[in-house]
Amino acid sequence: MAVDEVVDDAAGLLETVAWMAGAAVAAYLLTGVFAWLVRRIGRRSEIAREIAQRLRNPVRATLLVVAAWIALNMSGYAGEEWFPVVQHLVVPAVIVTGAWLIGNCAFVLEERAYARIRKGVHDWREVRKLRTQVMMLRRITVGVISVLAVAGILMTFDGARTVGASLLASAGLVSIVAALAAQSALGNVFAGIQVAFTNRIHVGDVVVVEGEWGRIEDITLAYVVVHVWDDRRLILPCTYFTEQPYENWTRTSSELLGTVEFDLDFRTPLEPLRSELGRIVSATSLWDGRAQSLQVTDATGGTIRVRACVSARDGDDLWNLRCLVREEIVAWVQRESLGSLPRTRFEADGTGAAPAQLVAGVTSGAPEPGMVD
Repeated sequence: MAVDEVVDDAAGLLETVAWMAGAAVAAYLLTGVFAWLVRRIGRRSEIAREIAQRLRNPVRATLLVVAAWIALNMSGYAGEEWFPVVQHLVVPAVIVTGAWLIGNCAFVLEERAYARIRKGVHDWREVRKLRTQVMMLRRITVGVISVLAVAGILMTFDGARTVGASLLASAGLVSIVAALAAQSALGNVFAGIQVAFTNRIHVGDVVVVEGEWGRIEDITLAYVVVHVWDDRRLILPCTYFTEQPYENWTRTSSELLGTVEFDLDFRTPLEPLRSELGRIVSATSLWDGRAQSLQVTDATGGTIRVRACVSARDGDDLWNLRCLVREEIVAWVQRESLGSLPRTRFEADGTGAAPAQLVAGVTSGAPEPGMVD
């Protein structure tokens, strides 16, 4: 009799496995047919092609789990003691795969909305703003779906429902404790949403924060990543951009003005220097053609301060243009106008002797060229 029971159990188990294997194969084939149909439609539709690419794996996983659940219910083991446990394990799997599928559907809708809006926008600032907002919406979507999925899984357990009822009964105390414990984290979350949707900064903006020049690389619900010019990453909480001052060089436009300053001698020929500045900027693609000027901004202490003002399309070009102007002006002074080098002048007293402080500073030989006139 015991042998007959074992044989019956083995036969029933094999039947159950066969049902589940057949259901899995059917689900796999159904997914393949669905993907083939979507690909055929996707030849003329971008959204269909993106659906086929993004939803293939989550649809396959969802169908496989659902098929396994159906096969399990059709087996002859519904009355066994272990059956409710196994059946209960399938429910979280269905919730997880369903959340995966819903999340990818939301991503497809967000991407298509972003692509459609971007086609009609020719301003790069609007494109960056849309990209930042889509990234933030995606992270919020992932967070909400994940929380709902975890809550759904927990609610399938009787113990979790009991704990939930207890927490609801003491919601006042729990809410106060949670608010105090998560004040900083929640502040960063709301600051991240505020930063993304109030046009303070966008991904790709050129900023100066904490004395560092860089570009906004990523904006999350908790922090902002700034890619510094020397390939370092500066990680700042989102609250920094709502509470602290910072420079945003590209909030309204990427075009910038920059200056290069020189301390030169009073005998510096200004017109040839202006002509040289015009030649320098005209010969490089770094200059955007908007502005270039040369002005004397100070004349004290025996020297004049000359400021060259130039413009460029963005911060990178401006930095390189300023370096180029500085190098070329220095080379021009060395090559064409040695008299423009800064000099220190003194006047001898009635005896023809130099001032004592200058005599003390010169130990021997003639004065250093270019330093005493």
